[in-house]
Amino acid sequence: MSPTPIDDRPIGPALPDWQPPPKPEPRPMLGRTCRLEPLSAAHHAAALFEQIHNDDAPESWTYLAYGPFVSAAEYRDWIARAEASMDPLFFAIVDSESGDPIGVASYLRIDPGNGVIEIGHLYFTRRLQRTPAATEAIAMMMRCVFELGYRRCEWKCDALNAASRRAAKRLGFQFEGIFRQAVVYNGRSRDTAWFSVIDSEWPPLDRALHTWLTVDNFDDLGRQRQPLSDFMPS
Repeated sequence: MSPTPIDDRPIGPALPDWQPPPKPEPRPMLGRTCRLEPLSAAHHAAALFEQIHNDDAPESWTYLAYGPFVSAAEYRDWIARAEASMDPLFFAIVDSESGDPIGVASYLRIDPGNGVIEIGHLYFTRRLQRTPAATEAIAMMMRCVFELGYRRCEWKCDALNAASRRAAKRLGFQFEGIFRQAVVYNGRSRDTAWFSVIDSEWPPLDRALHTWLTVDNFDDLGRQRQPLSDFMPS
C-alpha cells in the first residue's frame, strides 16, 4: 500500500513493490582478466604478502586504517580475521592467466533494508594497478550489487585521496559531497568523500564497462585502443 500523506508537504516516491534484496554471498565471480574469490588465509595470504613485501611501497597503506604489515604472520592473521567476516565481505582479486592473487576488495555496510551497499577496503598491488583487471574486478562487484536488487552502490574515501576519487569518477560513480570530520583513523581526522551509482544509472554504465573490457579494445601488448570515457554515457 502506498503511503498517504497527512498534509500537502512533498514526500519521496512510493515503493509499493519494494523487497529487501539478499546479502551478497562469498562465492566466486568470473571475468575475462580476473576472478574474485572469497578471501582465504590458506589460499591467498602468502602470495599477497610476498608481493606487498617485495614490490609495494608503504604509501600504498596511507589511506587505509590498517597496515603496512611487517611480517607474513601478521598479514596472515589479518587475512584470517577478514576471512571470518561477513560485513565487510572480503574477496581476493585473482589474475586469470597466472592464478596469482593480486588484490583485495570487499562489500561493506551491507544494508538490504534500504537497498544500499558499499564497495571498499580496496588494496591493489602494483601488478593490478592501472590494468584492465582492476576495472573488471570493480565492474563485477557493481554488477552483482544491481543483479541482487540493490538500489544504491556507494564508494567512499578520504577526501584527500586523489587517486581513489579519480577512480570513482572514472567508473561512473557520482560525487555527492564531503562529510567533514567524519572519521578518526590512524590518529588523524578524515573528511570523507561520498560517491554513488543508483540502479537507474547502472544499465548504461554496465554496457560501457562491458564494451571497454572486450578483448577487441586492447592490442597485443594489452594497451587500450579507446579509453573508458569514450564509452561512458554523457
